[in-house]
Amino acid sequence: MTETVGKEIMLEGVDPRELYGAQDVYLEQIKSLHPTLKIVARGQSLKVLGPEADTQRFAKRMEGLAAYYVKYGHVSAEVIEQCFAGGIAQDDAPVDKDVIVYGNNGTIVRARTVNQQRLVKLYDRNDLLFAVGPAGSGKTYTAIALAVRALKERQVRRIILTRPAVEAGEKLGFLPGDMKDKIDPYLQPLYDALQDMIPAAKLKEYMELNIIQIAPLAFMRGRTLNDAYIILDEAQNCTVEQMKMFLTRFGEGSRVVVTGDITQIDLPREKTSGLIHALRVLNDVEGLSIVYLTARDVVRHEMVQRIVRAYEKAAERAAERAAERAAAVRDGEQVNDGEHSRSGSRSERDDGFRPAKR
Repeated sequence: MTETVGKEIMLEGVDPRELYGAQDVYLEQIKSLHPTLKIVARGQSLKVLGPEADTQRFAKRMEGLAAYYVKYGHVSAEVIEQCFAGGIAQDDAPVDKDVIVYGNNGTIVRARTVNQQRLVKLYDRNDLLFAVGPAGSGKTYTAIALAVRALKERQVRRIILTRPAVEAGEKLGFLPGDMKDKIDPYLQPLYDALQDMIPAAKLKEYMELNIIQIAPLAFMRGRTLNDAYIILDEAQNCTVEQMKMFLTRFGEGSRVVVTGDITQIDLPREKTSGLIHALRVLNDVEGLSIVYLTARDVVRHEMVQRIVRAYEKAAERAAERAAERAAAVRDGEQVNDGEHSRSGSRSERDDGFRPAKR
């Protein structure tokens, strides 16, 4: 007589609603493939009752399916069929060396340019990384993809995203609502990237549990952040004092990525950008790398690349004109100094030298 055993499988890091499909269509498929087992799903717990050999085999295959979902962000009827037939594992998908993480519905997030690939490689070798480049060059998106990968692979226990709450050249005035409502508009680009890579229900859960935290830079003071992946976005709008405060927050087991665009500084003119200052004073610090992205790395609409290049050329022409004006002023001063020197010599002779009368 075959012994009947019960087993509970905990699907950690998995959103059951995504894994089981709409109206439990994938769960029903799994049940139909195992007629000898009684399967009851309760949230992240899956209870199985049946012959011992069948139960053990099912548990192993179910864990493989869950691991596949965690890595690739989706499952399908075909994947389930192949998984429980014993022909698939979480590493069976084609390997792409440029893939950073698999987003929602299996969307591939990859390093798409040379400098983005360099950013990914240097992240693995450094505790602190600066990514500096123009709008659309993928610096923030790549950094967030690395953060999601680190969380999925349990390299860190949480992700902390921050940016200074600075208005981009316009006064928005009073914003209604509580503190979250007031700061969310400044942090929306970070939400957008996360929503591409983590299912909505899972992202909400992560944020409720503070596994993913998004906060303005001012809220970082006084914290020590251990076992975390920390991103400071829009760092060009930090002051020198804010940058120093932020860079002294991270603790054991943490990685920090600082991103910014030094051509889009929204600070008052009298304030020095903390990003520019940090790039200058930290350049030779061990364990730190700097990646400069350019217009060639822009991966938005092709018009964005053209616009960035046009502004870069305009800035170069302005710098050349300023240098020419400065040189002309210096030349003029030298001419004036020479004239003053000659006239001064005559004056000294006129005033100080009188030939004796005979």
